[in-house]
Amino acid sequence: MKKGILILAFLITAQLLNAQAKVLTSVNEAGDVATYELDCTEHFQTLAKGLRYNITRHEFKGPELKNTYRLLLVMDGFYSKTLNKEMTISAVLSDGTVIEARKVIEEDGFFDGACTLKIKDPQALLAANIDKVIVHADKDVVYTLTEKNKAIFKKNLNAIITAK
Repeated sequence: MKKGILILAFLITAQLLNAQAKVLTSVNEAGDVATYELDCTEHFQTLAKGLRYNITRHEFKGPELKNTYRLLLVMDGFYSKTLNKEMTISAVLSDGTVIEARKVIEEDGFFDGACTLKIKDPQALLAANIDKVIVHADKDVVYTLTEKNKAIFKKNLNAIITAK
């Protein structure tokens, strides 16, 4: 009986840790920009082992201004000494599209492990999968995504896109 309760508690905890995140909404003081982002107050969502993320959408008031989407990537314990002044982080999609960002290296020559990618077409990202994320440093570090994490990412991205 105790083993059954323990196993059930473990399974519920695992589901809660890997479940879709809640969307937090905020509006700036002027009331012209709304921000929708995943709730990372407890923990960041996992994209791959050692790679966590948050998705943010800024919604601007007015017909001429569009929404902007950003994907924050956080590499756990990733520090690299590089010879360059900047580093490239790439998200490779299943349709061959590559989303890239260049990260300026700090004065001490180390990369702090966080990078923000601009998402130009969130619907295209929703239709495709991110297959891997590559950090181009002194040697390339490749993060490969599992099917489960891809599905949770899509649910989270859809929640950000449809948030009101």
